[in-house]
Amino acid sequence: MVTAAQPLSPAADPARRLPAVRHLGPNWYACVMGTAIVGTAGAALPWQASGLRAVCTAVWALSLALLAVLLVARSLHWRHHRDQARAHLLDPTAAPFYGCLSMALLAVGGGALTVGRDWLGTPAAVALDAVLFTVGTVVGLAAAVAVPYLMAVRHRTAPEQASPVWLLPLVAPMVSAAVGPLLVPHLPAGQPRETLLLACVALFGVSLLATLVTLPLIFGRLLTGGPLPLALTPSLFLVLGPLGQSTTAVGKFADVAPGVVPAPYAGGFEVLAVLYGVPVMGFALLWLCLAAAHVVRARREGMGFSMTWWSFTFPVGTCVTGAEALARHTGLAVYDGLSVVLYAGLVTAWAVAAAHTARGLVSGALLAGPRPAPAAPRSATARTR
Repeated sequence: MVTAAQPLSPAADPARRLPAVRHLGPNWYACVMGTAIVGTAGAALPWQASGLRAVCTAVWALSLALLAVLLVARSLHWRHHRDQARAHLLDPTAAPFYGCLSMALLAVGGGALTVGRDWLGTPAAVALDAVLFTVGTVVGLAAAVAVPYLMAVRHRTAPEQASPVWLLPLVAPMVSAAVGPLLVPHLPAGQPRETLLLACVALFGVSLLATLVTLPLIFGRLLTGGPLPLALTPSLFLVLGPLGQSTTAVGKFADVAPGVVPAPYAGGFEVLAVLYGVPVMGFALLWLCLAAAHVVRARREGMGFSMTWWSFTFPVGTCVTGAEALARHTGLAVYDGLSVVLYAGLVTAWAVAAAHTARGLVSGALLAGPRPAPAAPRSATARTR
């Protein structure tokens, strides 16, 4: 005998268990990244206003709290909504955002030693950074392999679908390369310090070469395929991430290399910081202008707020830290001024994105599922007389 299917109870229906986290994707870690870099970049500005460091430390503490909340919320997402989590992995537009988890861990960990030690103390800051750096690096390397693998064997993408979002899992090892040198002075002298420094250089190479083979696809798509969809236009700023972060990384290598590697190599890192950083920062400024022009156009066309607006924060922040590194190693005031101008833009972008995000959370709009497509009108026949 055939019986009618019974409706699922709320406990058995995945969509009804903790519905608030069902559509909480990995892109939310961008809030943590963007908040953390406001604190770390501000603490290294050449001109320090009274109380600025305390404000930067407070902003970093906020990023730490956001990270803790998101880690719990994402754990609940995977526990209660595994179908949606798997759908994110199999979605070529969502899977690259798994690189954001790594960068959020690394950004908060690096901030612990940059400003967090003022409140935590150096031993606790070192311990926190060591844990977050280790986990973040492992997650970043896994994402750098797994996401391109999924794109090759499971996702179906065409050249005209190339997006700056593809860079997210590839830039994660570069963030490790940039924050790892902060731990070098806290290791025993000798091989432990040299090993970590050269491991960071290897991570720099992993990310740089992967970016160099991916960026032409994105640039070609932009030139031949026309502007990105309005909601995706802010993602053009993601290209600044590997550019600014790699400039920051080579500057950090030069900072810690003396006494860690033999003298010829220590001097080589100092040369690399300038000869690599200056042209790359030049291209970053070119791309910044290009991306800003596209955003102005999209805004005029009616682009509204979405979570892609967080692309205006962390990538610009890496350019701030890159300019700060160039200021240290060249002694040129122009890079001091550039870092201050970029930081002003970073703070403005962060404030706007944070305000819209908070409003969207309160209203529930940002955690709601995608709207279903409108149903096609029913066909009707009319009598003729």
